[in-house]
Amino acid sequence: MAIKTFEEYVRSLRRLKPTAYMFGEKIENVVDNPRIRAGINATGATYELASNDKYKDLITTLSPFIKEPINRFTLPPQSIEDLVARVKINRILGGYVGTCHQRCTGLDCLATLSIVTYDIDKKYGTHYYDRFMDFLRYVQKNDLTGNASVTDVKGDRSLGPHEQPDKDMYLRVVDQSKEGIIVKGAKVHQTGSLSAHEIIVLPTRAMGKGDEDYALAFAIPSDTKNLIHVVGRNSMDTREIEGVDCGNIRYSKYCPTLIFDEVLVPWERVFMFREVEFAAEMVSRFSAFHRQSHGGCKAGKIDAMTGAALMMMDYNGTTKVSHHKEKVIDMIHKAETLYGCSLAASYEGKKEPSGTYFIDPVLANASKIHEGREMAEVTRLMIDIAGGFVADLPSDKDFENPDIGELLKKYLKGASGVPVEKRIKMLRLVEKMAMESADTISDIHGGGSPAAHRLTIFRESDINYKKNCAKRLAGIED
Repeated sequence: MAIKTFEEYVRSLRRLKPTAYMFGEKIENVVDNPRIRAGINATGATYELASNDKYKDLITTLSPFIKEPINRFTLPPQSIEDLVARVKINRILGGYVGTCHQRCTGLDCLATLSIVTYDIDKKYGTHYYDRFMDFLRYVQKNDLTGNASVTDVKGDRSLGPHEQPDKDMYLRVVDQSKEGIIVKGAKVHQTGSLSAHEIIVLPTRAMGKGDEDYALAFAIPSDTKNLIHVVGRNSMDTREIEGVDCGNIRYSKYCPTLIFDEVLVPWERVFMFREVEFAAEMVSRFSAFHRQSHGGCKAGKIDAMTGAALMMMDYNGTTKVSHHKEKVIDMIHKAETLYGCSLAASYEGKKEPSGTYFIDPVLANASKIHEGREMAEVTRLMIDIAGGFVADLPSDKDFENPDIGELLKKYLKGASGVPVEKRIKMLRLVEKMAMESADTISDIHGGGSPAAHRLTIFRESDINYKKNCAKRLAGIED
């Protein structure tokens, strides 16, 4: 069966035995750890909704490669329809989980590799595309989740990869044999790596002469020997461990650091090896796809944030306050603008020689710049409407305390007829969506820094066309 249910997805993760650490201790049971499980549940929503009659016709499709129904998160876009579906699905999921569902990056990697491996083969006569297609069919047949392992630690950022005093500041090959290559280094901000079956590695930047050891692309199982997941801190993570005060009671985001401590990668899983001039294409293609993905999922998150703001108006008794309505309108406007940019990037997509469709990178980056600026404003508007208790609501344990619990419930009531428990739960959700640092910071840095988004827009835009428009109108002839 090429489409897993949520339960089958969780069972498949139980069969993996990754090496993982969190808060200084080794995690023996990843799936049942409350901190990690909230992230697994978020990724699990991509499986859950694929089985839901309301959404399955959008989230599933027929694979042209294995001739079976598959989850779209395993399909590099083969048409404009596929590009558009990516954005629509991400918006639905963004509203459904209220955070990052963590599966889009794996698809962004699959889409990138389906283009660039073909381009490398065309130039060098290599066989990376065939290797990748074997891997893709395996992913589709088993409905696997991939993790995008892209961002290196970078060390001294004024220096290139091979110029670093410590050569491991970018992931590199340190040895090779007939079995494969041995790689060493680390990748950071690895959203949902323990929710994934496969770790898909791409370069983090353009590279030049001398950087050949760092020009690598490959895929390995997430429990590969000598691969270490170190789960990063989050502003609200201990609440999930303690089982209290979380707001979003089921879903969350976590971002490990991945350490490759001399990991063996079999040759059949190597998709680029030392073709240094293609590192730039790898990262630019991935970044553009990922910025298109963000336009959908962040619009969906704004849907949930807008809903929380509207519910707080109901619970606080401010539904008729005109400036609150204006703020909600601003939130909706920002979501639709972000969504519109990503849809436009999809509709302007073009077919690549490999057969995969690539989005318009200028429009995708315009969407990401809009996100980086406006998500912070949406958060501000949501908090403005909700009120100051977002910052310092008493603990769940205080509400449960027999001495003070009923007093707190008496004084924290809002609008007449609204149970105080509902108001408390909604305030917690507002706090979670505003303060979950792993997701809030990705609004700015996900898919690259804001400066990278701006530079891409300038590089990819047809500057001469714009100049010629002005010259013709001014009557200037060269």
